[in-house]
Amino acid sequence: MALRNKARMADLPPGQSNPLDYAVTSRDRATMDMVRAAITHKQVMLAYQPVMTAHEPTLPAFYEGLIRVLDETGRVIPAKDFMTAVTTDDLGRQLDCLALELSLATLIRQPQIRLSVNMSARSIGYKRWNESLRRGLARKPDIGARLILEISEESALTMPELVLDFMDEQQPKGIAFALDDFGAGLTSFRHFKEFFFDILKLDGQFSRNIEHDTENQSIAGAIATIARQFDMYSVASRVENPGDAATLSSLGFDCLQGFLFGAPSVTPPWKMPRGRTNVA
Repeated sequence: MALRNKARMADLPPGQSNPLDYAVTSRDRATMDMVRAAITHKQVMLAYQPVMTAHEPTLPAFYEGLIRVLDETGRVIPAKDFMTAVTTDDLGRQLDCLALELSLATLIRQPQIRLSVNMSARSIGYKRWNESLRRGLARKPDIGARLILEISEESALTMPELVLDFMDEQQPKGIAFALDDFGAGLTSFRHFKEFFFDILKLDGQFSRNIEHDTENQSIAGAIATIARQFDMYSVASRVENPGDAATLSSLGFDCLQGFLFGAPSVTPPWKMPRGRTNVA
């Protein structure tokens, strides 16, 4: 047995002394290869999730377009398997470009909706991303007023001056900005005062089971109050049951988003027969 184990260890690449570590590394490398190929061949699509008006939760205020990356068989590669790895990589910038291009195309085809799309602050200086935005805004005069760009709190605080300048440039064109995952990290209120975001999205960890969690109620209520003080719409994400929805509405949130109202679907909700979903 000891001899067999030594033989297996000898077969491992340099620097890999543990077969389990090697298996995990090989899996991760294979996943990244699939993601790289999918981005190269534009094997991506958007999944749409409604963001509902809190006081009338049958009425979508807007939709969020979430990028989905497909493997060679057409199956969705789970974002958790690669998103962290591409955040600071050129693949992340390319993925942001594809998400923006798909979102702009949707807005052109569907003049009745508003749509939000995620982006990294690192994409602000990316030539292709900026060119895609410029071309999209030039297609129709109302595109900017129906586009929402979501930047996570962590990303915005990585390069605040760049984000501030970009917002100053784009907001006169009608584009709205949402501060995503607010409360997920160590929030810098000094920067927060300077940004002038239009929408604040509460991190989902505070929404879950908030009906029975008095500490989260205090935190979420304070964040809703902050949003009002800065003239921002507040959105609570990951709302999964009626009790949590009622609590968040009573705390003053303007909009609610989560599985209670609809899972992300590759079939646009505005085209979907009532009661049917195509989850992705």
